[in-house]
Amino acid sequence: MSERNRQGKISARERLRAERERERASERRKRTAKVSGIAVAVLVVATGVGIIAANGNGGGTGDTPAVDPVSVGRDDAPATLAVYEDFRCPACGQFENGFRDTVAELTDEGKLRVDYHLVTIIDGNLGGNGSKFAANAALCARDEGKFAEYHDVLFENQPPESDDAFGDKSHLITLAGDVEGLDTESFRSCVRDGDNDEWVHRSNKGFLGSDFSGTPTILLDGENVYGDTDDPLTPDRLRERVDELAG
Repeated sequence: MSERNRQGKISARERLRAERERERASERRKRTAKVSGIAVAVLVVATGVGIIAANGNGGGTGDTPAVDPVSVGRDDAPATLAVYEDFRCPACGQFENGFRDTVAELTDEGKLRVDYHLVTIIDGNLGGNGSKFAANAALCARDEGKFAEYHDVLFENQPPESDDAFGDKSHLITLAGDVEGLDTESFRSCVRDGDNDEWVHRSNKGFLGSDFSGTPTILLDGENVYGDTDDPLTPDRLRERVDELAG
């Protein structure tokens, strides 16, 4: 190999390393901006339910994620709820635990489809892998036809935000025992091997490139409906709005 060709290859590698570092730096800046929205969360008390609104009044529809969301409910449901959440996010846990029964009832009635967009911004800011590993495990549960059940188990057993308990894959597998028929060898292998890690990465990248300011972001037919202190969303109000859309 000539000295010129050798130097050309070295320069190409250096350019590739520099490009990757610029991309990583850009994602770090975006993650910091997203979590800034979480830091100014407002506590809203409505209908006896404590709701933490992590995304404020801003938002918008944002960019389409790089991967399709995980959908629960009928494809032809008259209303669609888009949920952007991180399994380590305490505000997401507040939403899920406060709205779980209403959302499940509306999907069972065929009035609502829920599109889950899983993100990992807390891993990027607090360290650890719990958001990523939990999201991968939830997708492994989807592959077994058990996404909704396992998704709920994860939020029911959510550790404190600074505790990266979901970064332990054996713990995620143990929690699968709470979902009938989920703790299979294929599920265990999927969790251990991170079969859906690339999906999770692309989903998070789509969120970072959006206009949303934090998690959870909740959209009803494209309208940001969660986090407005002047008109807080409650489970009853969500049902009313979905019923209106269902006609």
